[in-house]
Amino acid sequence: MRRKPSWAALEKAARERILIIDGAMGTMIQQHKPTEETYRGKRFEDWKQDVKGNNELLSLTQPDMIYDIHDAYFAAGADIAETNTFGAQVISQSDYGMQALAYEMNVESARLARKAADVWSKKTPDKTRFVAGAVGPTNRTASISPDVNDPGFRNVNFDELRAAYKEQVKGLIEGGADIILIETIFDTLNAKAAGYATLEAFDEANLELPIMISGTITDRSGRTLSGQTAEAFWYSMRHLKPFSIGLNCALGAELMRPYIADLSHVASVRISAYPNAGLPNAMGGYDETGDEMACKVDPWFADGLINIVGGCCGTTPDHISHIAEHAKKYKPRPIPEIEPKMRLSGLEPFVHG
Repeated sequence: MRRKPSWAALEKAARERILIIDGAMGTMIQQHKPTEETYRGKRFEDWKQDVKGNNELLSLTQPDMIYDIHDAYFAAGADIAETNTFGAQVISQSDYGMQALAYEMNVESARLARKAADVWSKKTPDKTRFVAGAVGPTNRTASISPDVNDPGFRNVNFDELRAAYKEQVKGLIEGGADIILIETIFDTLNAKAAGYATLEAFDEANLELPIMISGTITDRSGRTLSGQTAEAFWYSMRHLKPFSIGLNCALGAELMRPYIADLSHVASVRISAYPNAGLPNAMGGYDETGDEMACKVDPWFADGLINIVGGCCGTTPDHISHIAEHAKKYKPRPIPEIEPKMRLSGLEPFVHG
């Protein structure tokens, strides 16, 4: 199986510096105050139901908006742009009756990010820019019942998730992604389906891309929604031999730090983190400035915890610019050699011997 040429460039960049991933796509989209008509564009002006809020559709109807967001993040110092595909699979798109468009959304979203990355790579030949195909968690969970009166009920199963993710990853590959980023994981079973589907897509394309994995610790309990600790989560996912493991969303930098430290001590791969701009205020917005956020992640760099850093909800190019300025003063975390042992995972980790 061949590797995409950008893999070697990514490995080289990761050895040399802390890599910067971009900030929030949704936050930037909302700055445009898009209306129902904005989402529909001309192509979908007669669509049978409301589509406002379907951010992935904007890659088809407002490609210039999405391109400009990628461009702004690269200008701020990002090395890696995430495609506008967080919910671009048939399960999430069924909310809008747009399942048949999921593949096209992934192809076109990846092409937009690819175009911006290539433009910036030419501007800065010493700093190659990369595209991470964003694979979100879907709006369903395979591990938890949505019906409190029926704990055994599931509204999605592993094979449905696998098929949806496989189609998504194939579209991202066709569009030119350098990396597959399985992100905002609240249910490890969903992530396992995504990982399995990604490997299937690689086999069919005869192409292997780096895989980044990013989970979500939902609150101060230190666990994912499906109940795992950060260490147990790593043991559940390490069979994919990812380029990186990390966390994003739900928490600001201060609250995320202990769980990033946990991963840093046990993972034999790179560590990524892209926290929110603090916790949401009473109106659901985020008040933490770029300077404030950068000062809160700076100790991560100083303590050698991190290899890849960026921002999630509430972050903008200003946040990424401040974070990038701080990060360039430090070396990336050395990847540790972890003693071979039997390491298993349930909700808690189990290490034998």
